[in-house]
Order: sequence, then structure tokens, then C-alpha cells
Amino acid sequence: MAARPDPVPLLDAGFPQLKSRVIERTGHFYYQDKDDLLWERVRKRLRATGLSDSGAYLALLDDSISGPAEWGKLEAEITIGETFFFRYAEQFAALRETILPEIIARKAATRRLRIWSAGCSTGAEPYSLAILTNEILGESVGTWRVSILGTDINDSVLRTARQARFGKWALRSMPDEQRDRYFLNTGKEQWEVRREFRSLVRFERHNLLSLLDGTSPLELTDFDLILCRNVLIYFHPDTVTRIVGALRDRLDDDGWMLLGHAEPNPVFSTMMQALNLPGTVAYRRGAGTAPPPTPAPLQPRATLQEWKPLLPEPKPEAPNRRPALPRLTKAPQKASAFPVPQAAGDLLGDIKTRADAGDLAAAADLCQKALITEPLSAALHFYQGLVLRALGRPDAAEKSFLKSLYLDKNFAMAHYHLGLLLLAEGKSAPGRRSLTHAAQSVAAMADDCPLDEGDGVTAKELRELARIHLDAAAPSRRKA
Repeated sequence: MAARPDPVPLLDAGFPQLKSRVIERTGHFYYQDKDDLLWERVRKRLRATGLSDSGAYLALLDDSISGPAEWGKLEAEITIGETFFFRYAEQFAALRETILPEIIARKAATRRLRIWSAGCSTGAEPYSLAILTNEILGESVGTWRVSILGTDINDSVLRTARQARFGKWALRSMPDEQRDRYFLNTGKEQWEVRREFRSLVRFERHNLLSLLDGTSPLELTDFDLILCRNVLIYFHPDTVTRIVGALRDRLDDDGWMLLGHAEPNPVFSTMMQALNLPGTVAYRRGAGTAPPPTPAPLQPRATLQEWKPLLPEPKPEAPNRRPALPRLTKAPQKASAFPVPQAAGDLLGDIKTRADAGDLAAAADLCQKALITEPLSAALHFYQGLVLRALGRPDAAEKSFLKSLYLDKNFAMAHYHLGLLLLAEGKSAPGRRSLTHAAQSVAAMADDCPLDEGDGVTAKELRELARIHLDAAAPSRRKA
């Protein structure tokens, strides 16, 4: 007779206080109502330390000698991250074609380049940036002071990042010839980043919440470029806005920022200038209306023109799938990174351009006018909902999302944003239903299929985002 598995121990009396401390320290709102998952990870540390309950473990965390090291081990257990080289190829194409050339041209006098990869996990992102920067600068790289900083709250992933060794999964976006060019094969299907790229990168432990309480190191400032991707989705929405504002303040006057595709947020456009680049939106601090200067002549490597991060292949149109709407913004010419005026009849493009620029009142007015002539456009109602929510009009935004879904019941992003709105308004049950509908509407799609009006979000990412919010909003099965 097979042995019966031991029952999972119930939460002990000290767990609510421990959970509160974990969320306060890490900002991981993700665990607000995920007691089972957090308890499972806490139990690993209880077994490792030989302690019997949450109260004893909290005392260990508070110990002035042993506490800091144990916090690091607990944070390693509860942080979640998956990364690979040149993730989000559209953003790396924007870095190669527009962002880094503009920075290099502007900083030609000082020849100093400072980049911050916030939430770098095991290091694939900062090393990708090092490879790209090295390729763009070519033979002149030695005359520049290039500093690429990778930070994370997880000491374990930082140790891995410093080793600069990766397996096939992390290198899956690279063909063999690129892999052999940038890495040394160390055997057993492991590759090590070559020294010329490693020398540009350093790693430090950093908690993004320290930006909000004044404890973040003062030297984290004057960055030309900050990337904060696949991190913000785990924080409370109010905290996200404050963190993005704090990151903006750490940029140089004309510095750039790239955020993840997860949740397009019109509020960011009121904090920085939003620039529509092919396949992504980038943000700049204090940028004027003039186009960026023409990049200064460099001495690129001979193969730079052939080198590009792999871009996803166009997806064949699925049967019975709602046809994709025209792109909301036209791809700018390479000489200018700034939005260009839309054609008079491109109302959807006008709305998106105004919203991205932070002119929400004008965007709302354009939505109203456009819907007079095109009242059956699900996309117009969807963007009207996004704009109205950003303006602080949740009831009107909810009606717009519902009209969009009446016209297209499979509009995944409308289901998703309606769900977020309802949850924010305290309407838990209908909010969770909307998020469930969002996940169900993309259940049959390929993981890497980009979603209509998703600003780069793929079917897999939407399923994961819906799961995170559903878990966070789930009614607690135990009293906290």
C-alpha cells in the first residue's frame, strides 16, 4: 500500500505578521492574497533553519547578525523571474536603431554612457545591452566609459549573473553563429559571456522600494538609459506609479526609459515624453520637440550591418480571428524618434498619439468625435475606456469597455482592462470574471502570438498576468 503524503501544515499564528513584513520589505503585492504559495516558500526556510513556526522565523529575520543573510535567502525563494538574451526583440531593435545611437551622438563630447538594468535577474538583459553597445561603438568602444549596472533584490540570481554562464534555454533567441561570437563554450551545454562584454557590466543588490524611502544609493543617478521590465507587474498599481516616477528622477536630463509591455499605462505619459517606435513605446525625461541629433560617425565592426536581434516572424491569420486593426502609430523615419502627425482620417492613431503624449483631455475629446462617425468600432470604445480611466472617471470607463466587448466578445485586452478597473473599484467578483474571460479568450492561441491592441503583449503573457491578478484577488481561504 502506497504511503499517503503528509498533509500541508496549516498556517500558524505568526504567519500574518510575517506576510505583512515580507510585502512591506519587498513590495510584492503579488502575495497579498496568495497565502498558500507564500507559506510553501516560507516552509522551505523553516526546514532549512530548523525553526518550528513563523514567530521564531520572524525573530531570526529581526536578528541584527543573522537577519540580513536570512532575508536574502527568503527573498531568493519568493522572487520569480525568467529571462533570456535579447528578450522583446522589438525593444532591442529600437535600442539598436534609435535609442543608443541618439545617446552616443549626444554624449560624444564626454564619451560616458551609463545604463541601469533594474530587476536584472540572472543577467541576460545587462549582458545583452553590453553586446549591443559593443557592436554599435565598434573599435571606438575603448575610448568610452561604458557602465552597465544590473540590480536585483535576489542575492542568488546576482551570484549567477556574476558567473556569466548560461545554458541553451537562456540563449534560445540566438543562432549558433551569434552564440559562438559572443560566448565561449565551456562544455556541458554551458556558454560563458566573453570578457570584452563582461567588462562593461557590474551587478549590485538593490530593492526598488528603496527609491521611495530615500535609502537608495545616491550614486544611482544620471543614467542615460534605464530598463525596468518584467518587474513592475508584481507591485501594487499605486506603488508602480511612484517607482516609475522615482526611476525617471534618476535619469539624465534627456535620458531614456524602457518598461515592460505588460500593462500600458497612460499615466506614464504624463510623467515623461512617450515616443512611439516600431513595435514599442519608449519614454524620455525632459526631451524637447526637436528630433535627436544625427548619430556621430562611428567605426562599427564589419558585420554590424548584418547583426540584429531576432525579430518574431509574422503570424499567419488564424481562421475566424478578428482581423488586426491598422497600427496605431506610423513607424518614424530613422532620422527622428519622435511621433509624426497622423493622416486626417486616422482617428485611432490620433487618439493614441495624444494619449501617449499625456494630453488625455484631447484624447477623450477625439474619442467622442470619432465614435460619432464610427459607433461600431470596438477598438475606439476600448481606447476611450483607457483614456477615461486615466482621467479618473471609472464609471464612464467601465461603460466604454463593456460597449467594446458588446461589439467584440473575444476582445482579450478589453476583458483584461475591464477586470483591472473593476478590481481597483472593489468589485472583486465581476473583476475576477473579466480576467477569467481575458485568459479564456487567448487560451487557444500560440504563446508568442501578439494580441490586438496589446502594445506587444503576447497570449502567454496575458494568461500569466490574468493569473497573477486572479490569485491576488482570490478570497482568502483562511483569516489573515
